[in-house]
Amino acid sequence: MIVMILGYLSAVLIGISLGLIGGGGSILTVPALVYLLGISPVLATAYSLFIVGFSSLVGSVNFMRKKLVDYRTAIVFGIPSIIAVYLVRAFVISALPDSLFTISGFEVTKDIGIMVLFSILMILASYSMITVITETDIKVEGKKAPILIIILEGLVVGGITGLVGAGGGFLIIPALVFFARIPMKTAVGTSLLIIASKSLIGFLGDLGRQEIDWKFLLLFSTFAIAGIFLGTHWSHRFSGNGLKKMFGIFILFMGMFIIIKEVYF
Repeated sequence: MIVMILGYLSAVLIGISLGLIGGGGSILTVPALVYLLGISPVLATAYSLFIVGFSSLVGSVNFMRKKLVDYRTAIVFGIPSIIAVYLVRAFVISALPDSLFTISGFEVTKDIGIMVLFSILMILASYSMITVITETDIKVEGKKAPILIIILEGLVVGGITGLVGAGGGFLIIPALVFFARIPMKTAVGTSLLIIASKSLIGFLGDLGRQEIDWKFLLLFSTFAIAGIFLGTHWSHRFSGNGLKKMFGIFILFMGMFIIIKEVYF
């Protein structure tokens, strides 16, 4: 009972982080599902796609109202990303063997491989949060990168999302800023729309292949959405960059903890 309460509380905290700093919280979804609620890593990545997608969709509405979404860039980046995440969920994940390989007598299973890959992603995400990108770090008026580069970036991010179930906002936002050359606030709004689209469509690749507990999934998502509204309401009281750095440090330690736990325990 206590574990379930902690699990749903983590959903609220994930939503609050999304509301406060505009991202990052979704990367805690898989660890919360696996370590607090005892869900298998493969199923947790599927659930995470729905939770992250649904939460990001709600979060993107406010940016749409303020006209802070670049729909053209969302389409160019989003379509290849959607295709990649769907194909990975529908064909790659199910095709992976339960035992991937063995090193010095240590068997690396599919579950361990997914969690280690996820922890590496967390560490990379923590770096992007600790070293916050600001408008003064770039020249948004510069020439945009070729469309092919943006498409390739979308494919890579979509593939990563399909494997680990995280939205990948920490990869998308820098790509939109540096390659698509759009302003930071617009990049955040556009990123949320891309994450929502690719995550929810990617989740469709699991339907019929995973046994989905819809009651639990919708309840967890509802708590996350409630957290988003709380975080948005409180956002004006805190320094966004300061919170992002603190959250990045927390994510860094969480990533290292997961590696140690999966490899040594």
